[in-house]
Amino acid sequence: MSMNADPSFLTAMLVEFTADTILSALLIFLWLMQRKEKHALFWGVGQLSVMAGGVLWFKGTGVVPLQWQLYLCALFLTVGMAGYWSGTQFFIGKFRKQHMRRMLPGILAISGVFYLLWRTNQQWLVPGSATALGVVMFWVGSRLVSVHNRYRLLGLTLILRGGFNLLSAASLSPEMYGVWFVGTSILKVLSMLGLIYAVQDEIQQRYVRTIDSLSHGFLIRDRRGYIHVANERCAKLLGFNNAQELIGLHSSDLLPGLTRQMSDQYFERFEAEGVQYPISDTAILNLRNGNRLPVELLGSPYIERGRLYCLVQLLDISERKKKDDLLYQAARIDPVTGFSNRHALSVRLTQEIAKAASKGRECAVLFIDLDKFKRVNDSFGHTAGDELLRTAANRLHNLLRPDDVLARFGGDEFIIIIPDLAPASAEWMAAGCANEIIAAMAKGFEVSYHALSVTASVGIACYPQHGHDSDTLIRNADIAMYEAKKVGRGEQRMFHDTMNALAKDGLVIDGALRGAIEAHEFYLVYQAITNAHSGKLTKVEALLRWNSSLLGPVSPDRFIPVAEDSGMIIELGTWVLEQACRQMGAWKKSVLDDVTISINVSAWQLADPQFVTLVSQALIHNGLSPHQLELELTERVLIEDAVNVQTVLAQLRALGVGISLDDFGTGYSSLSYLTQFHLNTLKIDRAFVMDIEHSERSNSLVHAIIAMGHSLGLQLVAEGVETEGQAAILEKMGCHYLQGYHISRPIPPDELLRFADQRASAAQAAYPI
Repeated sequence: MSMNADPSFLTAMLVEFTADTILSALLIFLWLMQRKEKHALFWGVGQLSVMAGGVLWFKGTGVVPLQWQLYLCALFLTVGMAGYWSGTQFFIGKFRKQHMRRMLPGILAISGVFYLLWRTNQQWLVPGSATALGVVMFWVGSRLVSVHNRYRLLGLTLILRGGFNLLSAASLSPEMYGVWFVGTSILKVLSMLGLIYAVQDEIQQRYVRTIDSLSHGFLIRDRRGYIHVANERCAKLLGFNNAQELIGLHSSDLLPGLTRQMSDQYFERFEAEGVQYPISDTAILNLRNGNRLPVELLGSPYIERGRLYCLVQLLDISERKKKDDLLYQAARIDPVTGFSNRHALSVRLTQEIAKAASKGRECAVLFIDLDKFKRVNDSFGHTAGDELLRTAANRLHNLLRPDDVLARFGGDEFIIIIPDLAPASAEWMAAGCANEIIAAMAKGFEVSYHALSVTASVGIACYPQHGHDSDTLIRNADIAMYEAKKVGRGEQRMFHDTMNALAKDGLVIDGALRGAIEAHEFYLVYQAITNAHSGKLTKVEALLRWNSSLLGPVSPDRFIPVAEDSGMIIELGTWVLEQACRQMGAWKKSVLDDVTISINVSAWQLADPQFVTLVSQALIHNGLSPHQLELELTERVLIEDAVNVQTVLAQLRALGVGISLDDFGTGYSSLSYLTQFHLNTLKIDRAFVMDIEHSERSNSLVHAIIAMGHSLGLQLVAEGVETEGQAAILEKMGCHYLQGYHISRPIPPDELLRFADQRASAAQAAYPI
């Protein structure tokens, strides 16, 4: 009985063809899902063609004319060979467009050759087909083995399939059809499964290579906190040898203090209404080597097969944290003494007041001023003055309890906080400490081989007797200190209500401010800001002055706080804006025509809904370009109403007006303000500039601020430049502009015009065109 008539053989063929169809369809389906995987299409079509040729030969006899049967078998075989060849070439990256153009003519030519051979002798069809297909399979397997080590087993299977075909073609007898059929079927199924695996693995490897190419760490974790996927950068970041070591670990293994419950709660944030992705957090990770790494975590939801996962990006913020820490120190540590500065003092005093209020305790504030300190600076220089300040600070610190706080308030002034005192004991405890301070300072100092006699005057204010907030206590202690100075040096005074002359002075100033604008009592002076390199005048700052008909000249330090408290600062600020822009308009067609004018703006003004309109009108009415106006803000202004300020600043930037951050280094000094509010200019506070010639710490801090400003694309202005040495150091550091008495004092507009003419002439002589 012939094999074609054997029912078991026909059943086996049907099973084989069904398996071929399913496996080939899977390859084509993979191509449909991932159109880049063209090798899956080529391989699938190739195997379907081989199968179709086999079906046609075994089942087409008597149904299809012999000549058509022979040619279609030749065509199917050729298409199958072409499919395997092109799929392999594409898989290993060798397939080119010209191959596609030559494929159809090649298929027609080769199938024609097969047809002519088989028409001559039909007995050559089966061994010929087996030989041709065996050669192609042998070639495909060899290419995979030589190019892809990952697919060595697949390549060997295809080589074995090709060798089996070649062996069958050479020695196959009708009696061995059953063995041949079983063997070739097994190898065919194995090779097809291998090809499917290769396609899926290539897709997976592309995904792995994509996440491994990310410059930051990446992982996927489930709701329970277990890690499912991680890239190599993440493994390296966390100190693991490879990403595989992270798989299966729990988040709590990396984040100290993280519990399973907290891990579940993290996912609840994804399900909250209105949440925006990615969710940003910062954390400190435990590394395998015992170190700790500060990172920023950016989390986004990811759903797979109906389950919620979290995609987490890990950004190493070590350098950013170092800069933040440096700025934190600059904002909170006095560069001369190494103790707390004014800002840190205010924060700590607020905390101690809150603690005392909650426990029914008291605390005391001692305001200390070194008498006749200015004489030391004038006689022996600032280096000797700084040495005296450090020695005095250390001497004060040695008198304190472990929980007491010492801070340099500014200049030659120190403040001590004595916290956690029993009720009704603050005043006598503070008085006793003040006497110890006065006695310690009276012992004298040796500075630069000179014996100096420096005393201290101390003012005292206690919570809750003399105030319930830090500003009030400091102000009242300051008032008491000046009372101590009035009665003689080296004295102490406890604050009492009769000393509150400052409050009365504020009331007097508030009354005098009413109608001062209409009486034309205000005027502007202008301080030059010059290019650090060329000396050319490029900016001026408009400064408000008041000559009261009742009080005489009143300094801005006295009337500006009162105006802010009363709300009159909006009216004053509007007047300054209009006058400054009017003056700029008057300077047109002069040497000051292209100068930028800078004015200070308060939080009250930014809260005014009409402020942006007022700025725009002032520019238009005076024919000024928006870039000729720069508005100066302090960090306090930025943080008081950050959302509203950000909106107003965005509108001002849209106008083209410049935004400057004033007195940088004395407030919070956070990098987030510099990026969040998109500033144009950074003004370095005079407190840092004044010591750069003599203090290595101040020099380093200023250098760090300038370098940071450069990296953020900010213009830098150094305030309080008083010596040629300071100017030279700042220029060398890369500071763009200088402002201070070394350049020019605040002067009237006509004097500034003459100053600008002189500067322009000097710059032209130094840098001729």
